[in-house]
Amino acid sequence: MRETRIEISMLAGLSEIAPAEWDACACPEAADGGQPRDPFTTWRFLHALEASGSVGPGTGWQPRHLVARIDGEVIAVAPCYAKAHSQGEYIFDHGWAHAYENAGGRYYPKLQIAVPFTPATGRRFLTRPGLEDTGRAALVQGAVQVAAKNGLSSVHVTFCTAGEAEAGTRMGLLPRITEQFHWENRGYGSFDDFLAALSSRKRKNIRKERATAQGFGGRILALTGDDLRPEHWDAFWRFYQDTGARKWGRPYLTRAFFDELQAHLRDDVLLFLAERDGRPVAGALNFIGRDTLYGRYWGCVEDHSCLHFELCYYQAIDWAIAHGLRRVEAGAQGPHKLARGYLPVACHSLHWIADPGFRRAVEQYLAAEAEAVEEEIEVLTDYGPFRKVKEEE
Repeated sequence: MRETRIEISMLAGLSEIAPAEWDACACPEAADGGQPRDPFTTWRFLHALEASGSVGPGTGWQPRHLVARIDGEVIAVAPCYAKAHSQGEYIFDHGWAHAYENAGGRYYPKLQIAVPFTPATGRRFLTRPGLEDTGRAALVQGAVQVAAKNGLSSVHVTFCTAGEAEAGTRMGLLPRITEQFHWENRGYGSFDDFLAALSSRKRKNIRKERATAQGFGGRILALTGDDLRPEHWDAFWRFYQDTGARKWGRPYLTRAFFDELQAHLRDDVLLFLAERDGRPVAGALNFIGRDTLYGRYWGCVEDHSCLHFELCYYQAIDWAIAHGLRRVEAGAQGPHKLARGYLPVACHSLHWIADPGFRRAVEQYLAAEAEAVEEEIEVLTDYGPFRKVKEEE
């Protein structure tokens, strides 16, 4: 019996692999033309980041995508980058970098298996159906070998699935648990059905916030597909620049990225746009998965009370219910989301550290962090807005 030989290679960009080969691993469920489960690992999304200059030379995100082949056939891929900093990751290791460099080490560059600027859980080891174990093991071994051969400090796999975290831990990677706040559709037929599941006080507060927001003096549009036009991206670029300048110092995405969205991904996006007197004043950009709506960016040029909550959280819930989606992931951060029906959930990542001593220190830190995060999730869930006993109306 001939031994199966797996070949691992690295790509300097998505243009080096055919979209069909990549997507056969990234989103095989969309082969029938349907929505991918995860829009962020598709060839078209990752290529849009590269084509627009949002990643690549000068950004600190240098594409080094992993590809596993058997007899020349692609069986697994992973979005991978050589990182010169720790920006745009949302599962942060700045403290690790400072400690390592203070001890005389060189932390950067490191290898990052991730979707840039995207704190959304999804598969990171993308395999053809039926080859999950083989492809995942090959990609993990390939990433570690590349890092070791090139003297890199570490490999990081961020926002992977719980199953990948479990498998990676068995392969010797260090697991990390952080948290986000997600909304789950419990079979609601309408937004009012969702409100009925909340405590009376939370229900009244949300109704008040929605009334306040919707009284801003204009209208709210939900735009996707061919309803989106270039002028909508002109408006959203202004919103994004304002938010990016205040949060990160400079926006991660280029203006050209939004042109890529319009040209190649407009069926994957949902833009909530608030207009007043015919002028866009605020917007929230979401991406549409097969069963999840992913909230990504928000911005405004006018301040209106509660409009942020309406566009980012309540409109998303409304749309998810109407379209039968199971979940809304509203991005990073967010204890304030708890009162609005978004509950804490565990997020997973995996890490390989080259230096044995530093690895032991990180491992001890991660164990203590995981215990604290798990306790916080339990406490916050119990403190959540949902009714615990039947209330008198």
